[in-house]
Amino acid sequence: MQPVQLGPKPLTREDVQAVARHDVPVEIPEATRELVASARAHIERLATAEQPTYGVSTGFGALAVRHIPPDRRTALQRSLIRSHAAGAGPEVEREVVRALQLLRLRTLSTGHTGVRPTTVDAMAAMLNAGITPVVHEYGSLGCSGDLAPLSAAALALMGEGLVRDASGDLVEAGTALRRAGIEPVVLAEKEGLALINGTDGMLGMLVLAISDLHALLDLADLTAAMSVEALLGTDRVFAADLHALRPHPGQSASAARIAALLDGSEIMESHRGPDCTRVQDAYSLRCSPQVHGAARDTVAYAEVVADRELASVIDNPVVLADGRVESNGNFHGAPVAYVLDFLAIPVADVASIAERRTDRMLDVNRSHGLPPFLADDPGVDSGHMIAQYTQAAIVSELKRLAVPASVDSIPSSAMQEDHVSMGWAAARKLRKAVDGLTTVLAVELLTAARALDLRAPLKPAPATAAAVAKLRETVQGPGPDRHLAPEIAAAEALIRSGALR
Repeated sequence: MQPVQLGPKPLTREDVQAVARHDVPVEIPEATRELVASARAHIERLATAEQPTYGVSTGFGALAVRHIPPDRRTALQRSLIRSHAAGAGPEVEREVVRALQLLRLRTLSTGHTGVRPTTVDAMAAMLNAGITPVVHEYGSLGCSGDLAPLSAAALALMGEGLVRDASGDLVEAGTALRRAGIEPVVLAEKEGLALINGTDGMLGMLVLAISDLHALLDLADLTAAMSVEALLGTDRVFAADLHALRPHPGQSASAARIAALLDGSEIMESHRGPDCTRVQDAYSLRCSPQVHGAARDTVAYAEVVADRELASVIDNPVVLADGRVESNGNFHGAPVAYVLDFLAIPVADVASIAERRTDRMLDVNRSHGLPPFLADDPGVDSGHMIAQYTQAAIVSELKRLAVPASVDSIPSSAMQEDHVSMGWAAARKLRKAVDGLTTVLAVELLTAARALDLRAPLKPAPATAAAVAKLRETVQGPGPDRHLAPEIAAAEALIRSGALR
């Protein structure tokens, strides 16, 4: 892929994924450097003025009332980063940190933050060298920026703290920069604030989650179709004219996908005749498009919010086009936090309906001729009984993760920052929820594939048969009980690979 160009133009969600997940390089055009230099000139003018300016010649947060003399301002910026790099807990994933670095760099490249061109160049060089600061799970309240996470990244830019190099090895930041030929940055006025006052961590996780959820909702339509087929359900409920009566776009899209996946199925044809006494299927089959579709529409709304935030300049204070440097509250993460919380709800519900479909295939009283728990020798074998337990445990966890973080503001900084968004926390729990949904769908995939095999000699639809065949490359078909955990892991890996799409 071509390098991602940085400047005032918004990044796309595809740009973020390319840099975060695929190590596509970034470039700083000369026009961007000129824009950054122009904004920097305004900061340097204010730095020598008698009137104090927040973040340029004052302290920060509750200490903003203190005027800092010129000979202490380098120490001020350095102390800001060191003190704010106060995270704790496990390391955050590499792709999240790279997204965070990229998004902060894009804001710095807009010419509204007042950093020096050399600082922008150094950040770009770090990204391109694959140097990833160690960022910890806890430390952001989602207001005044993702402070601790962004400070960890800024600390590495200064040559301090720990990083992962391009090989994934844990090294001192100064060592990694030296090996890459990058000079550590000595921060000047305003630069410390500019490096940490952003929603970049929560936004990066939102963009990555949107991508993941597109793939998982496509997969959920597939596993739903396989389950409907295996349970001898009807495909009449997926007809386009029925869904046109309720014109939610996501619902129509899911219904059309499920109908197409079932097209040409011998199993479906086997029970279409007048002898079929089924009036209607259970909700978990019949209402799959309504649930999956609502989830799709929620993701579509999340895309709107993400794209707006990708077009935003988040810093405090900001440098305006006329040279004014003004304080603001744009760093408050509420717009992003709300939608991160919102997404956790359909993730939990899509997993919940998938678990219900799985359970029907295992219950001899509801599975229409399938053996109990799809076991080879029921009683001796337990089949997929406990795989459904795993699903149930995860679905229960997903319900807890759907509880919003954004309503749980907690005051900080001596009540200067008395209302915060908790957007970082919302993003972290959404990532866990996306992983949980992946596992739940993996179990449904395994179970539905086994059920379809047990419907032989009747053949499934070409599309669902292809999914079963792909799974069978790594997971055996029906037979006596085997160690199931590796098979669940194999199904998860297959889902994450994108091969089933």
